[in-house]
Amino acid sequence: MDDPILTMEERDAINGGRWFSSLSSSLRHDILRCAQVRRFQDGELISSRGRPPEQWIACAKGAVRLGQTTLTGKQITLTYVEPGIWFGDVAMFDGERRTHDAHAHGPTSILCVARDDFHKILSQHAELYEALLRLQSRRIRLLCRRVEELNTLPLRARLAKQLRHLMRSYGAPSMASSDEVRITLHLAQEELAHLLGASRQRVNQELKAMEREGVLRVEPAGLVVRNRAALLQLSES
Repeated sequence: MDDPILTMEERDAINGGRWFSSLSSSLRHDILRCAQVRRFQDGELISSRGRPPEQWIACAKGAVRLGQTTLTGKQITLTYVEPGIWFGDVAMFDGERRTHDAHAHGPTSILCVARDDFHKILSQHAELYEALLRLQSRRIRLLCRRVEELNTLPLRARLAKQLRHLMRSYGAPSMASSDEVRITLHLAQEELAHLLGASRQRVNQELKAMEREGVLRVEPAGLVVRNRAALLQLSES
C-alpha cells in the first residue's frame, strides 16, 4: 500500500529540484496539495506507451527509467529521471498518448498530479505556463546538446560526461576513502551503453581502461569514482 506522506528525504528532493524551487510558494503549495505519493519496487511499470495521459509525475526517490520495447522484445533505455525532476507535462497539454514506457529503477517514489488537477492549477496560476515553457526550453537545449555530443565526441568523453552527471545526482561518499564517490544508481553496462549510443562491449572496454588509469573502480554493486579531477579532464577532452 502506498504511504500518502513524503518522507523528509523525498520532500527535500522535490523542494530542492532546480525547476520546482524556482516556483512561487503558493504554486508549490497547490501542486503538492493535489499530488499523491506512489511507491514502486524495482522494475515495476509506472506508465506504459500508448496509454492516455492521466498524470503529471515527479520522481521523489530512486529513478524512473524511460524507454521503449522493440518488436523483438528488447528493452531500450532512453533516459533516467532523477529525484526532483518532473515529466509527462507535454502529454497533459496535447492529450496525445504516452510515447514511452516508464519503469521504476530500484525502489522508487513518485508524486502524481491527476490531469484534472493539473489543468485546475494552470487556471489558477498563470505563472505555471511560463514555468513549463522554461522547462521545455531546457529539455530542448539538453536534447540538442546530447545529439551534438553523440556526433562529435569520442565515446570516452561521452562516458565521462555521463558518469559526472550520475555522480552529481546519485553520488555518495565511499566507505573505502573520503576522496572517492560511489554512484548509488546501479546501471548494467548495457543500460549505460543505451544512454551513450554505443555497444556494451565498447563501454566495457572504456570502463576497464579508466579503471586501469585509476579514474574509477568497477564493483559488483556499481561504480566508484576514485579521481574526480581526472574524470572532469576526460569529459572535457
